[in-house]
Amino acid sequence: MEPGKVLHIWDRCKQNDRKAQAELYQLYASKMYAVCLRYARDNFEAEDMLQQGFIKVFNKGAQFEGTGVLEGWIRRIMVNTAIETYRRHKITFVSVESEAAVSTADSSHFSLGHMDYKDLLKLVQELPIGYRTVFNLYAIEGYSHREIAEMLNISEGNSKSQLSRARAWLRERILKMEELGI
Repeated sequence: MEPGKVLHIWDRCKQNDRKAQAELYQLYASKMYAVCLRYARDNFEAEDMLQQGFIKVFNKGAQFEGTGVLEGWIRRIMVNTAIETYRRHKITFVSVESEAAVSTADSSHFSLGHMDYKDLLKLVQELPIGYRTVFNLYAIEGYSHREIAEMLNISEGNSKSQLSRARAWLRERILKMEELGI
């Protein structure tokens, strides 16, 4: 859809036009569901995050001033909603700030071979919650360790450690899958 039409729909959304809100939801729901699914423990939690996120989008519409891309603003709300979900559930991040762990995961590279997106997404969803959250924020959303530390109320070293352990965990699972020919 062309940007002008999207902004027209958005203007109507800000006036609480339910039809426009449904249009915007239909336009972005599948992309944002994929974002939520990366953080969620299961499909139900991802659906809850998606619904909560869109409620925030419509309630905070005045905060989007038209600078930047609307889709990016919506994505950021979805990510923040996922993080708030973990805060509500009082998820804690194990603090293991080992330089050895950080350097080990970054030093060896491996091939994803014949894995497709769905296989990789399934593996990411199986990551322990702390690893998964930091991995998504850093590797997929592009946040820095400093930003992640602030968002999750952890140290930068803890963020680096969680990422390192996530990479090691994923590498181990991928290598096992390759060995088994899966």
